[in-house]
Amino acid sequence: MKIGLTYDLRSEYLAAGYNEEETAEFDRDDTIQAIETSLNRLGHDTDRIGHARRLIDRLARGDRWDLVFNIAEGLYGIGREAQIPAILDVYGIPYTFSDPLVMSLTLHKGMTKRVIRDAGIPTSNFWVIETSDDVERVTLPPPYFIKPIAEGTGKGITPHSIIQSSAELGPACAAMRRTYRQPVLVERYLSGREFTVGIIGTGPDARILGTIEVILLADAEPGVYSYVNKEKCEELVEYQPVWSEKDPLVQRAEKISLESWQTLECRDAGRVDIRCDGEGNPFFLEVNPLAGLHPHHSDLPIICKHMKIDYIALIKGIIHSAEKRMNHL
Repeated sequence: MKIGLTYDLRSEYLAAGYNEEETAEFDRDDTIQAIETSLNRLGHDTDRIGHARRLIDRLARGDRWDLVFNIAEGLYGIGREAQIPAILDVYGIPYTFSDPLVMSLTLHKGMTKRVIRDAGIPTSNFWVIETSDDVERVTLPPPYFIKPIAEGTGKGITPHSIIQSSAELGPACAAMRRTYRQPVLVERYLSGREFTVGIIGTGPDARILGTIEVILLADAEPGVYSYVNKEKCEELVEYQPVWSEKDPLVQRAEKISLESWQTLECRDAGRVDIRCDGEGNPFFLEVNPLAGLHPHHSDLPIICKHMKIDYIALIKGIIHSAEKRMNHL
Protein backbone atom coordinates (compact mmCIF):
# COMPACT_ATOMS: atom_id res chain seq x y z
CA MET A 1 0.00 0.00 0.00
CA LYS A 2 0.90 3.63 -0.38
CA ILE A 3 0.76 4.96 3.18
CA GLY A 4 0.92 8.64 4.06
CA LEU A 5 2.31 9.72 7.44
CA THR A 6 0.67 12.57 9.35
CA TYR A 7 2.29 13.90 12.51
CA ASP A 8 3.29 17.01 14.44
CA LEU A 9 7.06 17.14 14.66
CA ARG A 10 8.34 18.57 17.92
CA SER A 11 11.56 19.95 16.44
CA GLU A 12 9.61 22.01 13.88
CA TYR A 13 7.46 23.65 16.55
CA LEU A 14 10.46 24.33 18.79
CA ALA A 15 12.20 25.98 15.85
CA ALA A 16 9.09 28.11 15.31
CA GLY A 17 9.32 29.45 18.87
CA TYR A 18 7.03 27.18 20.87
CA ASN A 19 8.35 26.06 24.25
CA GLU A 20 9.10 22.60 25.63
CA GLU A 21 5.80 22.13 27.45
CA GLU A 22 3.70 23.44 24.54
CA THR A 23 5.29 20.81 22.30
CA ALA A 24 5.38 17.97 24.84
CA GLU A 25 2.77 15.86 23.03
CA PHE A 26 4.45 16.16 19.63
CA ASP A 27 6.67 13.53 18.10
CA ARG A 28 10.44 13.27 17.86
CA ASP A 29 12.14 12.90 14.51
CA ASP A 30 13.28 9.39 15.39
CA THR A 31 9.68 8.31 16.10
CA ILE A 32 8.69 9.16 12.53
CA GLN A 33 11.78 7.40 11.22
CA ALA A 34 10.98 4.28 13.27
CA ILE A 35 7.40 4.12 11.99
CA GLU A 36 8.46 4.73 8.40
CA THR A 37 11.23 2.12 8.55
CA SER A 38 8.81 -0.43 9.99
CA LEU A 39 6.22 0.24 7.29
CA ASN A 40 8.87 -0.06 4.59
CA ARG A 41 10.07 -3.36 6.02
CA LEU A 42 6.46 -4.55 5.95
CA GLY A 43 6.43 -3.87 2.21
CA HIS A 44 4.59 -0.54 2.11
CA ASP A 45 5.55 2.64 0.26
CA THR A 46 5.54 5.68 2.55
CA ASP A 47 5.01 9.37 2.00
CA ARG A 48 5.72 11.90 4.78
CA ILE A 49 2.92 14.47 4.91
CA GLY A 50 3.26 16.19 8.29
CA HIS A 51 0.71 18.32 10.13
CA ALA A 52 -2.88 19.20 9.24
CA ARG A 53 -2.13 22.28 7.15
CA ARG A 54 0.32 20.32 5.01
CA LEU A 55 -2.26 17.58 4.59
CA ILE A 56 -4.74 20.17 3.31
CA ASP A 57 -2.14 21.49 0.85
CA ARG A 58 -1.35 18.00 -0.42
CA LEU A 59 -5.01 17.11 -0.85
CA ALA A 60 -5.62 20.36 -2.74
CA ARG A 61 -2.79 19.38 -5.11
CA GLY A 62 -4.57 16.09 -5.79
CA ASP A 63 -2.34 13.74 -3.75
CA ARG A 64 -4.01 10.60 -2.39
CA TRP A 65 -3.00 7.54 -0.36
CA ASP A 66 -4.38 4.06 0.22
CA LEU A 67 -4.10 4.64 3.97
CA VAL A 68 -2.82 7.39 6.24
CA PHE A 69 -0.90 6.43 9.39
CA ASN A 70 -2.02 9.28 11.59
CA ILE A 71 -0.30 10.23 14.84
CA ALA A 72 -0.90 14.01 14.64
CA GLU A 73 -1.92 15.59 17.95
CA GLY A 74 -2.93 19.00 16.62
CA LEU A 75 -2.14 22.34 18.22
CA TYR A 76 -5.34 24.24 19.07
CA GLY A 77 -8.79 23.45 20.42
CA ILE A 78 -10.62 20.62 22.11
CA GLY A 79 -10.94 18.90 18.73
CA ARG A 80 -7.28 19.14 17.82
CA GLU A 81 -6.70 15.38 17.72
CA ALA A 82 -9.81 15.03 15.53
CA GLN A 83 -8.69 17.47 12.84
CA ILE A 84 -6.81 15.10 10.55
CA PRO A 85 -9.35 12.27 10.88
CA ALA A 86 -12.13 14.73 9.97
CA ILE A 87 -10.21 16.03 6.94
CA LEU A 88 -9.52 12.49 5.74
CA ASP A 89 -13.17 11.54 6.21
CA VAL A 90 -14.14 14.36 3.85
CA TYR A 91 -11.99 12.75 1.14
CA GLY A 92 -12.90 9.16 2.00
CA ILE A 93 -9.28 8.25 2.77
CA PRO A 94 -8.84 5.52 5.43
CA TYR A 95 -6.55 6.17 8.37
CA THR A 96 -5.22 4.46 11.48
CA PHE A 97 -6.62 4.99 14.95
CA SER A 98 -9.86 6.52 16.10
CA ASP A 99 -12.42 8.68 14.33
CA PRO A 100 -13.18 12.38 15.02
CA LEU A 101 -15.90 11.68 17.56
CA VAL A 102 -13.67 9.46 19.70
CA MET A 103 -10.66 11.76 19.39
CA SER A 104 -12.66 14.79 20.56
CA LEU A 105 -14.46 12.92 23.33
CA THR A 106 -11.39 11.29 24.84
CA LEU A 107 -9.32 14.47 24.88
CA HIS A 108 -11.95 15.93 27.25
CA LYS A 109 -11.33 13.95 30.42
CA GLY A 110 -14.60 14.98 32.05
CA MET A 111 -16.75 13.96 29.08
CA THR A 112 -14.89 10.66 28.86
CA LYS A 113 -15.48 9.88 32.52
CA ARG A 114 -19.20 10.67 32.13
CA VAL A 115 -19.49 8.06 29.37
CA ILE A 116 -17.46 5.56 31.39
CA ARG A 117 -19.55 6.20 34.51
CA ASP A 118 -22.82 5.84 32.61
CA ALA A 119 -21.57 2.51 31.24
CA GLY A 120 -21.14 1.26 34.81
CA ILE A 121 -17.35 1.06 34.58
CA PRO A 122 -15.53 2.01 37.82
CA THR A 123 -14.15 5.57 37.75
CA SER A 124 -13.64 7.89 40.70
CA ASN A 125 -16.06 10.71 41.49
CA PHE A 126 -15.21 13.93 39.71
CA TRP A 127 -16.21 17.52 39.04
CA VAL A 128 -15.44 19.81 36.10
CA ILE A 129 -14.47 23.29 37.29
CA GLU A 130 -15.17 25.98 34.70
CA THR A 131 -15.74 28.94 37.05
CA SER A 132 -14.83 29.77 40.63
CA ASP A 133 -18.43 29.06 41.68
CA ASP A 134 -18.11 25.44 40.48
CA VAL A 135 -15.76 24.66 43.36
CA GLU A 136 -18.70 25.00 45.77
CA ARG A 137 -20.30 21.93 44.15
CA VAL A 138 -17.44 19.65 45.18
CA THR A 139 -18.85 17.55 48.01
CA LEU A 140 -15.97 15.10 48.19
CA PRO A 141 -13.68 15.30 51.23
CA PRO A 142 -9.96 15.89 50.58
CA PRO A 143 -7.40 14.96 49.42
CA TYR A 144 -8.21 15.92 45.83
CA PHE A 145 -6.37 15.54 42.56
CA ILE A 146 -6.61 18.22 39.87
CA LYS A 147 -5.49 18.36 36.24
CA PRO A 148 -6.32 20.32 33.07
CA ILE A 149 -9.37 18.90 31.33
CA ALA A 150 -7.75 18.41 27.91
CA GLU A 151 -4.00 17.89 28.06
CA GLY A 152 -1.76 14.87 27.64
CA THR A 153 1.79 13.76 28.48
CA GLY A 154 1.23 14.78 32.10
CA LYS A 155 0.99 18.49 31.23
CA GLY A 156 -0.17 20.44 34.25
CA ILE A 157 0.40 17.53 36.62
CA THR A 158 2.88 18.12 39.46
CA PRO A 159 3.00 17.19 43.16
CA HIS A 160 0.91 20.37 43.65
CA SER A 161 -1.92 18.58 41.82
CA ILE A 162 -2.58 16.78 45.10
CA ILE A 163 -4.75 19.15 47.16
CA GLN A 164 -4.84 18.37 50.86
CA SER A 165 -7.63 20.68 52.06
CA SER A 166 -10.91 22.15 50.85
CA ALA A 167 -9.56 25.66 51.45
CA GLU A 168 -6.73 25.07 48.95
CA LEU A 169 -8.97 23.71 46.19
CA GLY A 170 -10.42 26.98 44.88
CA PRO A 171 -7.11 28.85 44.55
CA ALA A 172 -5.39 25.81 43.01
CA CYS A 173 -8.12 25.38 40.39
CA ALA A 174 -8.09 29.11 39.60
CA ALA A 175 -4.32 29.05 39.08
CA MET A 176 -4.54 26.02 36.79
CA ARG A 177 -7.39 27.56 34.77
CA ARG A 178 -5.32 30.72 34.26
CA THR A 179 -2.22 28.78 33.21
CA TYR A 180 -3.88 26.34 30.81
CA ARG A 181 -6.92 28.42 29.80
CA GLN A 182 -9.32 25.52 30.14
CA PRO A 183 -11.52 23.86 32.77
CA VAL A 184 -10.00 21.74 35.52
CA LEU A 185 -10.93 18.18 36.45
CA VAL A 186 -11.22 17.54 40.19
CA GLU A 187 -11.17 13.92 41.38
CA ARG A 188 -10.60 12.03 44.56
CA TYR A 189 -6.87 11.45 44.96
CA LEU A 190 -6.15 7.75 44.50
CA SER A 191 -3.13 6.75 46.54
CA GLY A 192 -2.72 3.16 45.35
CA ARG A 193 -0.95 1.33 42.52
CA GLU A 194 -0.98 2.73 38.98
CA PHE A 195 -1.10 0.67 35.80
CA THR A 196 -1.09 1.43 32.10
CA VAL A 197 -2.69 -1.22 29.91
CA GLY A 198 -1.82 -1.67 26.24
CA ILE A 199 -4.60 -2.66 23.85
CA ILE A 200 -4.58 -3.58 20.17
CA GLY A 201 -7.53 -4.03 17.85
CA THR A 202 -11.02 -2.64 17.38
CA GLY A 203 -14.40 -3.62 18.84
CA PRO A 204 -14.76 -7.35 19.50
CA ASP A 205 -11.30 -7.95 18.03
CA ALA A 206 -9.62 -5.76 20.65
CA ARG A 207 -7.34 -7.56 23.08
CA ILE A 208 -4.89 -6.78 25.86
CA LEU A 209 -1.25 -6.53 24.78
CA GLY A 210 0.05 -6.34 28.31
CA THR A 211 0.19 -4.23 31.45
CA ILE A 212 2.94 -2.38 33.26
CA GLU A 213 2.90 -0.91 36.71
CA VAL A 214 4.22 2.64 37.00
CA ILE A 215 6.65 2.77 39.93
CA LEU A 216 8.12 6.14 40.90
CA LEU A 217 11.77 5.97 41.96
CA ALA A 218 13.33 7.81 44.87
CA ASP A 219 14.25 10.95 42.91
CA ALA A 220 10.90 11.23 41.12
CA GLU A 221 8.29 13.85 41.89
CA PRO A 222 6.29 12.05 44.60
CA GLY A 223 2.74 10.74 44.38
CA VAL A 224 1.95 11.52 40.75
CA TYR A 225 2.91 10.35 37.26
CA SER A 226 3.73 13.96 36.43
CA TYR A 227 4.96 15.81 33.38
CA VAL A 228 8.52 15.83 34.76
CA ASN A 229 8.41 12.15 35.64
CA LYS A 230 7.20 11.30 32.12
CA GLU A 231 9.74 13.52 30.40
CA LYS A 232 12.60 11.98 32.41
CA CYS A 233 11.13 8.50 32.73
CA GLU A 234 14.44 6.74 32.07
CA GLU A 235 15.81 8.28 35.30
CA LEU A 236 12.70 8.62 37.48
CA VAL A 237 10.32 5.77 36.66
CA GLU A 238 10.45 2.00 36.66
CA TYR A 239 7.98 0.23 34.38
CA GLN A 240 7.36 -3.15 35.95
CA PRO A 241 5.53 -5.77 33.86
CA VAL A 242 2.65 -7.39 35.72
CA TRP A 243 0.53 -10.40 34.85
CA SER A 244 -3.19 -11.03 35.22
CA GLU A 245 -2.51 -14.74 35.74
CA LYS A 246 -0.49 -13.96 38.87
CA ASP A 247 -2.31 -10.93 40.29
CA PRO A 248 -6.13 -10.66 40.57
CA LEU A 249 -5.83 -6.85 40.79
CA VAL A 250 -4.10 -6.75 37.40
CA GLN A 251 -6.87 -8.97 36.02
CA ARG A 252 -9.47 -6.47 37.24
CA ALA A 253 -7.48 -3.56 35.80
CA GLU A 254 -7.29 -5.25 32.41
CA LYS A 255 -11.02 -6.02 32.45
CA ILE A 256 -11.83 -2.37 33.18
CA SER A 257 -9.43 -1.26 30.44
CA LEU A 258 -10.84 -3.51 27.71
CA GLU A 259 -14.43 -2.62 28.63
CA SER A 260 -13.51 1.08 28.51
CA TRP A 261 -11.76 0.73 25.14
CA GLN A 262 -14.75 -1.03 23.60
CA THR A 263 -17.35 1.25 25.22
CA LEU A 264 -15.61 4.36 23.86
CA GLU A 265 -15.19 2.65 20.44
CA CYS A 266 -11.46 3.29 20.26
CA ARG A 267 -9.63 1.71 17.33
CA ASP A 268 -6.43 -0.08 16.33
CA ALA A 269 -4.17 0.45 19.36
CA GLY A 270 -3.71 2.57 22.45
CA ARG A 271 -3.57 2.61 26.24
CA VAL A 272 -5.87 2.85 29.23
CA ASP A 273 -4.57 4.21 32.53
CA ILE A 274 -5.81 2.70 35.79
CA ARG A 275 -5.16 3.82 39.35
CA CYS A 276 -6.17 2.17 42.60
CA ASP A 277 -7.43 3.69 45.81
CA GLY A 278 -5.89 2.96 49.20
CA GLU A 279 -8.01 -0.18 49.55
CA GLY A 280 -6.75 -1.63 46.28
CA ASN A 281 -9.83 -0.96 44.14
CA PRO A 282 -8.93 -0.10 40.50
CA PHE A 283 -10.52 2.84 38.69
CA PHE A 284 -10.45 4.11 35.12
CA LEU A 285 -8.34 7.27 34.89
CA GLU A 286 -8.21 8.04 31.18
CA VAL A 287 -7.70 6.52 27.76
CA ASN A 288 -5.12 7.40 25.13
CA PRO A 289 -6.44 6.42 21.68
CA LEU A 290 -3.44 8.12 20.05
CA ALA A 291 -0.64 6.67 22.15
CA GLY A 292 2.98 7.65 21.67
CA LEU A 293 4.98 5.36 19.41
CA HIS A 294 8.58 6.21 20.17
CA PRO A 295 10.19 2.75 20.17
CA HIS A 296 12.05 3.24 23.48
CA HIS A 297 10.42 6.15 25.30
CA SER A 298 6.64 5.69 24.84
CA ASP A 299 4.52 3.57 27.16
CA LEU A 300 2.85 1.39 24.50
CA PRO A 301 6.13 0.19 22.91
CA ILE A 302 7.55 -0.24 26.43
CA ILE A 303 4.64 -2.56 27.23
CA CYS A 304 5.26 -4.48 24.00
CA LYS A 305 8.96 -4.81 24.77
CA HIS A 306 8.18 -6.35 28.16
CA MET A 307 5.74 -8.74 26.47
CA LYS A 308 8.34 -9.79 23.86
CA ILE A 309 6.44 -8.08 21.04
CA ASP A 310 8.87 -6.29 18.73
CA TYR A 311 8.18 -2.82 17.37
CA ILE A 312 7.54 -3.97 13.79
CA ALA A 313 4.96 -6.45 15.07
CA LEU A 314 3.18 -3.60 16.86
CA ILE A 315 3.09 -1.49 13.69
CA LYS A 316 1.93 -4.53 11.70
CA GLY A 317 -0.89 -5.11 14.19
CA ILE A 318 -2.05 -1.50 13.86
CA ILE A 319 -2.08 -1.73 10.06
CA HIS A 320 -3.88 -5.09 10.20
CA SER A 321 -6.63 -3.58 12.39
CA ALA A 322 -7.03 -0.61 10.04
CA GLU A 323 -7.10 -2.89 6.98
CA LYS A 324 -10.06 -4.80 8.44
CA ARG A 325 -11.96 -1.54 8.49
CA MET A 326 -10.92 -0.72 4.92
CA ASN A 327 -12.19 -4.08 3.72
CA HIS A 328 -15.65 -3.30 5.06
CA LEU A 329 -15.99 0.08 3.32
